[in-house]
Amino acid sequence: MSDAGTEYDDLSDGLELLPTDESLDGDELGDDVDELSYSPLDYRPADLAWGYTPREAHTHEPLSARLAREVPEVSDDDYGDGLGDTSDTDGELLDDQVGTLRAGRIVFAEPDSVEPESEFWALDVGIDGGESSAEEAAVHIVEQDDLY
Repeated sequence: MSDAGTEYDDLSDGLELLPTDESLDGDELGDDVDELSYSPLDYRPADLAWGYTPREAHTHEPLSARLAREVPEVSDDDYGDGLGDTSDTDGELLDDQVGTLRAGRIVFAEPDSVEPESEFWALDVGIDGGESSAEEAAVHIVEQDDLY
């Protein structure tokens, strides 16, 4: 509830600027209040893009400015048919060089030969805890018969 004795004669009371000692943070300014400055924005904020000035408020926004802000709608057809990474094709569902069985965690295995020209070998120790990195998930088992 309001006090019955409170009267507001002048509505502009309280609209003036605060005194300097009440409006500025002394920790940021130090002793020199004159060093405080204002840096305006380099661009007009989006909510002030059109209709901010009196001239703009009474005129229509140019069509070229409206079209420049337009964002094209994306339909489901733009994403392809969901089969591969290209649209209007069968995609890359199955490749002759990729096996169908996913390999597990690959660890280094000592080769039988210690000669430098021998190939390095790795063992598949199975999927570790059901989780793997993206690189490990991309590795598949390819049978020797499938290579040739």
